[in-house]
Amino acid sequence: MLNTILIDGKVHAAALRRQVADAVSEVKKHHGITPGLAVVLVGEDPASQVYVRSKGKQTVEAGMLSFEHRLPATIAESEVLDLVGDLNDDPAVDGILVQFPVPPQISQHKVINSIDPAKDVDGLHPANAGRLWSGEAALVPCTPYGCIYLLHQELGKLDGAHAVVIGRSNLVGKPLAGLLLQENCTVTIAHSRTRDLAEVARRADILVAAVGRPEMVKGGWIRPGATVIDVGMNRIALPDGKTRLVGDVAFAEAQGIARAITPVPGGVGLMTVASLLRNTLVAGCRRRNLPVPSV
Repeated sequence: MLNTILIDGKVHAAALRRQVADAVSEVKKHHGITPGLAVVLVGEDPASQVYVRSKGKQTVEAGMLSFEHRLPATIAESEVLDLVGDLNDDPAVDGILVQFPVPPQISQHKVINSIDPAKDVDGLHPANAGRLWSGEAALVPCTPYGCIYLLHQELGKLDGAHAVVIGRSNLVGKPLAGLLLQENCTVTIAHSRTRDLAEVARRADILVAAVGRPEMVKGGWIRPGATVIDVGMNRIALPDGKTRLVGDVAFAEAQGIARAITPVPGGVGLMTVASLLRNTLVAGCRRRNLPVPSV
């Protein structure tokens, strides 16, 4: 039985934020610019409000400008799109993030497509998705970037590793597969309809679970010595009426089999905002044709 390493998202997210803050300081010193992030929140979803507050606080702590736009849940779609258009044209704004979900009268698809790809720090615009798969410079979704960062910290180079990504969403599964290909991994994209899914998973040196199903990936699905990245964040009910967060991997079963694993909570989720700050810095430099810091 292996002594499974826990990949601490809190420690690594703090390290990435420090790297971003140092790079922002250098950009200010040598080029006289301060990157700016604009976050748009529509409605009063409690979880979204917490996320937006956290993003604003960490943006300022990294030395960047933070612009928050809070809109009522009843706002018309056209008004949201008009605001995004204004932010596209604002030279002080390098990154635009519209907090999802949005109310039903607003099309998430239209909002994503309305954001200038150069300011799309969520990495969801089709132009950025296409650039990623074409091997061109692109802003990539924050959670997949966070996964790659954690893998580098744990494994170093990823060349030649067989990575199995369970999940094919535009937010995580597909872009993460593209990033792993850029790292010279052999990549298999699997999903709920993959035949013999457990057997496919057992071939992985790197196993990523991003399906949104509580503890779907069992210990027997993991090849001994594999590194497991659990992207799932699922809240389940307990017998006493309380709830707790669990991942897509049966964590207790994975311990002793995996070489290393990200816990839930405390793993990948903490990397998302740090990666967002990194994307804002990258967007600010690219928009001004400045060298992009190696963060």
